[in-house]
Amino acid sequence: MLSSYRQIFAAPGSLAFSSAGLVARLPISMTGIGIVTMLGRIKDSYWLGSMLSAVLAVSAAVLGPRISRLVDRHGQRRVALPATGVTVLAAAGLLLGAHYGFPDWTLFVFAAGMGTMPSTGSMVRARWAHLYRDAPPKLHTAYSFEAVADEICFIIGPILAATLATSLFPESGLLLAGVFLVVGVLLFTAQRRTEPPAHPVEHRSGSPVVRDKGIQTLILTLAAVGGVFGSVEVVTVAFARAQGHPAASGGVLAVYALGSCLAGAVFGALKFTAPLDRRFLVGVGVMAAGMAPLILAAQLLHGTAALVGVGAALFLSGLAISPTLITSMALVERLVPAAQLTEGMTWTTTGLALGVAVGSSAAGIVVDAGGSANGYWVPVAAAALSAVAAYTGLPRLRRRLAAAQPAEAEAVRS
Repeated sequence: MLSSYRQIFAAPGSLAFSSAGLVARLPISMTGIGIVTMLGRIKDSYWLGSMLSAVLAVSAAVLGPRISRLVDRHGQRRVALPATGVTVLAAAGLLLGAHYGFPDWTLFVFAAGMGTMPSTGSMVRARWAHLYRDAPPKLHTAYSFEAVADEICFIIGPILAATLATSLFPESGLLLAGVFLVVGVLLFTAQRRTEPPAHPVEHRSGSPVVRDKGIQTLILTLAAVGGVFGSVEVVTVAFARAQGHPAASGGVLAVYALGSCLAGAVFGALKFTAPLDRRFLVGVGVMAAGMAPLILAAQLLHGTAALVGVGAALFLSGLAISPTLITSMALVERLVPAAQLTEGMTWTTTGLALGVAVGSSAAGIVVDAGGSANGYWVPVAAAALSAVAAYTGLPRLRRRLAAAQPAEAEAVRS
């Protein structure tokens, strides 16, 4: 298995840009739980924190594809650096506003401003695609490695954010996320030799990425998957506090990410003959089925046993996450031309972000109204919806894949 991963890092500079991308992605896993935990301690309200996280996610969903379109047109460094600057200024405003008791509406403005955070994960994957577009097995392994890197972020990030916010001062988790963003983006954009070439407007052709029927299927499915992510995060923070162990929320969420991380590592070393669309459908279905034990653990157990049971259920359901996301990125690479690849990958993360927004806000409302244990019905429902979206959209996805293959062959010949 290790030999497969060693091969992809034979390219000069690959380890450097991937490592820097890992640091730059840590804030993605820290901002949501950092905001929820911060506001939970300062204002004793999960609703406000979850709504701020939702606004951040919606803002990222609206602004993210546009920023990534600029990345494709003008280059990663020229766009990522100013976008990061805006994000950091907005995060500073949110921290100061929460600490000094600014009116709540100002916190929403700052949260929306944080949506300019560049999609480092998409930019990292675009570099891998630039390196290994003509070597599909290596590209599969590279995408798998990045999915594992994502999960490492979601193992480390929530623990750092929740532990710092509960043991030091409420703003510390979000503050550290900002530090990681600045350091990571600076290191990543410094790797110039592996940066893909820019594709100015005059060199681009075809319809906007979001009009692609196959991409639409991926967006809808991953929006429901994002609903799982957003709701699990909010509910777990509240559930751990209800059980008398508020700092344990980061550990429980890390176990969730650990299941996905292990599955992604194994998945990347395997060679598959099954079509991508079939793998995508199976991954989503397994993830949805794996969420069912979560309700039993939350409803039947109490105290430390409840946290252990929820962690075990999340670990099992997490085993299907990385394979599903890896396959999603491979589908985007198959459907979208190189000149729009960063934008295409960002649209899938936009679907996730929209789902996170809806899932986190719905979870906050359900937790406040019915208790944290009942809040776990939200991710279960979102997982079922993702399976429905994947199944109903499968014919459109297959038609687009069939149409993309001749176009790709023609592009290679020309």
